[in-house]
Amino acid sequence: MLNVVIIGYVWPEPNSSAAGQNMLSIIKQNRQAGNKVTFLTAATDSVQKADLAALGVNSEAIALNCSSFNTRISELKPDVVIFDRYMTEEQFSWRVKEMCPNALRILNTEDLHSLRQARHDAVKSTGNAANANLNTELAQREVAAILRSDLTLIISDFEKNLLENHYRVPSKQLRLHPLIVENYDEQPAGFASRQHFVHIGNFRHAPNWDAVLQLKQHIWPAIRKKLPRAELHIYGAYLPKKASQLHNPSQGFLVKGWAESADEVMSSAKILLAPIRFGAGIKGKLLDAMKAGTPSITTWVGAEGILDTESTIGTKNLKDKNTPTWPGALCLPIVSATSTHADKGETINGKIKSNVQITIDDIADKATLLYQDEKAWQVESQKAQALLKHYITKTPTITLPSQIACLCKELENHRKSLFLQGLMWHQSLNATKYMSQWIEEKNKQTNK
Repeated sequence: MLNVVIIGYVWPEPNSSAAGQNMLSIIKQNRQAGNKVTFLTAATDSVQKADLAALGVNSEAIALNCSSFNTRISELKPDVVIFDRYMTEEQFSWRVKEMCPNALRILNTEDLHSLRQARHDAVKSTGNAANANLNTELAQREVAAILRSDLTLIISDFEKNLLENHYRVPSKQLRLHPLIVENYDEQPAGFASRQHFVHIGNFRHAPNWDAVLQLKQHIWPAIRKKLPRAELHIYGAYLPKKASQLHNPSQGFLVKGWAESADEVMSSAKILLAPIRFGAGIKGKLLDAMKAGTPSITTWVGAEGILDTESTIGTKNLKDKNTPTWPGALCLPIVSATSTHADKGETINGKIKSNVQITIDDIADKATLLYQDEKAWQVESQKAQALLKHYITKTPTITLPSQIACLCKELENHRKSLFLQGLMWHQSLNATKYMSQWIEEKNKQTNK
């Protein structure tokens, strides 16, 4: 049995986000392997957090920029410390290294934050996430955190390829750790028992809020003209006032907020609309749709990590490698309601092809066809099952707890082979370390 300490950026909320599902799965896998797990976080309490005590996990609050953490981590004597996101690694890893030098240090990225931000910036400046600048200061920070760690969990094969081929991170420091798919029905609800369109996503996540605006301003009006009785139901945790103000029953645009069960919501809808213009990682909503046999209309950003992609850096196209095609339609991210997109693509099948320009009317036509034609809908629903089974095959054969146990036994030799890790600890972390110590001293003076 290993003593595992997880330092969470937030409390795990599996019903709020894919990141919450991912963190909970890491906890469960370690507990099922017989490991002791302690969850530490400086985040404020959450009513939506998972019941960790029911899993046999002790939870404790910790302070940022405070040497009290040094004392507590020394008392816990962990064999393994898992940092949730690069920001947590920056804050606490140097303290763990000083107090528990023989503990295996693992970074759980959730997704590459720097990639998501770079794509967001590209959308704001050019309208196209494929124009993202990958060599940003944030990328340097995040890759530095990855290099400092003994192992980093990467949620998509695209991001793993990006780290290996563009940033030149040694593959031995990376583990592909995709979202786990559990409890899906191989005979989902049929066409006749479903109605309306759905979109779901945590409103605090910028790509989700942007997608809601795209739906409200551009896509849904075009669909509504063709389907005047259809409704679009918008679900998501942490509903802000700016989102609730978009609620308009006369337009069939219904903002529902929190969903008690994402599975039930997805199973009752005919089509998921997810016009994600930027982002990173794997989109849990699209996996949920496939689990429910619900066709989805999304973008190459949304499909990334689920459908096989080209391994070249910054690719805009999704390539079929004799794998199932997308269950619904892929479209290119929207620039405006009036012009065609500058890039090329196709929405009619599961691949993006050249020489076809995409307009919002094209998206509306595909949505209308799937909504009204039971035979067309059934074909796409069956594709969901095929692609889901293909996605599941990406899960590594060696379990995470097994790999952790192996690394713990060979930790000294593993670190000896990581030249860049030693380099990063020699130089790069000093600024973070001394800034944290300076803040701590400043707080002491303030509290006197």
